[in-house]
Amino acid sequence: MGHVKGLICKECKKEYPKEPIHVCEYCFGPLECNYDYEAIKKVVNKKSIEAGPPTMWRYEGLLPIDEAPKVGLKAGFTPLVKAKNLGKVLGIKNLYIKNDSVNHPTFSFKDRVVAVAVSKAIEFGFDTISCASTGNLANSVAAHAAEAGLKSCIFIPDGLEAGKILGTLVYGSQLIAVKGSYDDVNRLCSEIAVNHKWAFVNINIRPYYGDGSKSYGYEIAEQLGWKTPDNVVVPVAGSSLITKIWKAFHEFEMLGLVEKVQSKIFAAQATGCAPVTTAIKNGSENIVPVKPNTIAKSIAIGNPADGYYGIKTANVSGGYGEDVSDQEVVESMKLLAETEGIFTETAGGVTVGVTKKLVEQGRIKPDETTVICITGNGLKTQEALADCFETPMVIEPKVNSFEEIFENSLTV
Repeated sequence: MGHVKGLICKECKKEYPKEPIHVCEYCFGPLECNYDYEAIKKVVNKKSIEAGPPTMWRYEGLLPIDEAPKVGLKAGFTPLVKAKNLGKVLGIKNLYIKNDSVNHPTFSFKDRVVAVAVSKAIEFGFDTISCASTGNLANSVAAHAAEAGLKSCIFIPDGLEAGKILGTLVYGSQLIAVKGSYDDVNRLCSEIAVNHKWAFVNINIRPYYGDGSKSYGYEIAEQLGWKTPDNVVVPVAGSSLITKIWKAFHEFEMLGLVEKVQSKIFAAQATGCAPVTTAIKNGSENIVPVKPNTIAKSIAIGNPADGYYGIKTANVSGGYGEDVSDQEVVESMKLLAETEGIFTETAGGVTVGVTKKLVEQGRIKPDETTVICITGNGLKTQEALADCFETPMVIEPKVNSFEEIFENSLTV
């Protein structure tokens, strides 16, 4: 058995049993997992974690499942890369990339949350997995449902990137495109969930699903030698990841695995969909919903479910919120690829671009340890770079043909 006692409302603190529910029936606040930390302290320590598998499941005692994980057994424990070349360009000495663009099996951090959500859905007895998604979640839900032998029905906004559509259909999932934004899709799914006994990973399974993101934070701390960084720059969509990284650091502190947490958490968004960073800049605790208009579609959520908590995390930690234009997103994707050999999707362009701005603003100091969160793979959003490069030169299969263009054009 796991260490979740039940669910608890984040607002009024009313407790609920472990069930597929996500909203408090009294105050309509979001529900989260309520852990027995005293029991956890007896079994989770550095030695037990280090003896675990090189995956997110080395932290199984801190994750909300009661049985052994059913899917995603290779997810997580992705590289924490010392980004010397990028750091030199940005003027940061201790810069790291937490690279979930190589996560298993669908190359985004969503493989963490879905591995937990589908495992939990199986515990609850569901036979169909569903979600509302901007792309990465769709890929991961389809893949994990296929691995588990379950049915899947996935809803996306119309006009999503072709790579993400194909990356869902290939697993045999039923994929439905909805006219409108992600927020329209999510509202529709909330209504559908009332009539169909499906496991909607980011609706009725959301309390368990969200805690899968904690593994991202655990790994950062462990891979830094059981230390939390000075700064973490996090892409913000629904605001779950930013809050869970913060939660993970503080759980490690409570368990005595790291020293007192003094990390500043920075929210990163695209200017065309920046409800969280706009609120932070304006000194507001509340979100003003927006209509997304950005190439960073994977984080284009105009009315984020956990937006209030994302704002709170940035403010309480001493961090900030910043956003970048689509042009800056593209430039930052290219910069990361050219300096570190990492091809990120548009959301990664957002975090790299925002980090650059934060350094220029003096919010991130040159000597501080800074982690940039890269949460998805660039092969999924190639359209963003389609007009950025010239077509390859074409030559005859002859040496003199090469030497001619080398002399006149090539720089090696």
